[in-house]
Amino acid sequence: MTSFRVGLLGHGTVGAAFAALLAERAEAVAAATGRRPELSGILTRSQGHFEEILERSDVVVELIGGVEPAREYALAALRSGRHVVSANKQLLSQHGEELFDAAREAGVDLRFEAAVGGVVPVIRVVHETLAAAHVERVHGIVNGTTNFILTEMTRTGASYPDALADAQRLGYAEADPRDDVNGRDAAAKMAILARLAFGAAVALDQVAYEGIEHVTADDIAYARELGLSLKLVGTAERVDGGLSVRVHPAFLYAGHPLASVDGSFNAVTVESPAITEITLSGPGAGGSQTASAVLGDVVSAMLPPATPPARAAPVTIVGDVESAFYLHLEVADRPGVLAQIAEILGLQGVSVKSVVQRGLGSDARLTIVVHSVRESRFLAAVALIGRLDFLRVPPRWIRVIEEVFG
Repeated sequence: MTSFRVGLLGHGTVGAAFAALLAERAEAVAAATGRRPELSGILTRSQGHFEEILERSDVVVELIGGVEPAREYALAALRSGRHVVSANKQLLSQHGEELFDAAREAGVDLRFEAAVGGVVPVIRVVHETLAAAHVERVHGIVNGTTNFILTEMTRTGASYPDALADAQRLGYAEADPRDDVNGRDAAAKMAILARLAFGAAVALDQVAYEGIEHVTADDIAYARELGLSLKLVGTAERVDGGLSVRVHPAFLYAGHPLASVDGSFNAVTVESPAITEITLSGPGAGGSQTASAVLGDVVSAMLPPATPPARAAPVTIVGDVESAFYLHLEVADRPGVLAQIAEILGLQGVSVKSVVQRGLGSDARLTIVVHSVRESRFLAAVALIGRLDFLRVPPRWIRVIEEVFG
């Protein structure tokens, strides 16, 4: 039986887990493919030389993260006729087209299942299983760190700083969690999903994203009274002949398939007229889970033919989309307050769905949920409300996703 030589770039948490899993599952992979995978070399800051590892490899597994030198190594491997497997969402969301072109020209495979959703096989489903479907929308929870934090805030009533500290203590958040909590990590993953689902060139810098740093325990408590749960949701969808790709906190009603996804789990929903909708979910983080997805990609690279995505088409990015919204106002409780707010909303074409008021006197709080409206109209109303003299602090708002699937 011939061997299939695997060059490993990076030996951190995921890299070490992959090396161990490869050794553990080598016989099973050999039985399935007729070739036995084996490590041909490992590159770290203090170990190995890239050129030597490349020469001895049939596939290069890139797990060093970041953009450079990962981009340089991946391009060199592809152009030399080696397959490449990567879990690097920042690399793919910023330089995916360059890498896909190199893979097509060399006739080799570029696989990246582990870059989005951990062990959830969303890349393979969107790129291969649903290749003939006309996808209208892909949206999901694609960052396990923020989902864990929001779940803990909901479950315990903890503040955002306390929930973040718990996530770091338990290993669900990095010491520097900025890319997770500010939405950038999820935005990179949504750029990749949009590229595959719509065949359009979508890069990270075209994705509008917001994080969860400003979410308060009050927001979650009031939303619970309205039957809502809070998630960081990424969306890529067709809008007005273009695409909207965005990441932001959003309240979901209980019937939404993403509403019950808790802890560090990820989930992605794909909508198409041909399939209605399907939801994939599973662990979104962890060395062993990511290593499992990487090994699956290595096995795919062992089974021809190579399947890099087709060339991307130009796309118009649409920014002003419709959504329902939650609006939190801290006001002085005096006659006419609610009437003035309702008048401003009405003048901007914003229709109120529900109102909850708590407190009296100078400590009154209004929680308003409005029906779906163009974002520009809602933000214009919020700007006007923010000038009213009875507001004690600037308004806070969060999007609400109203869809409920049967």
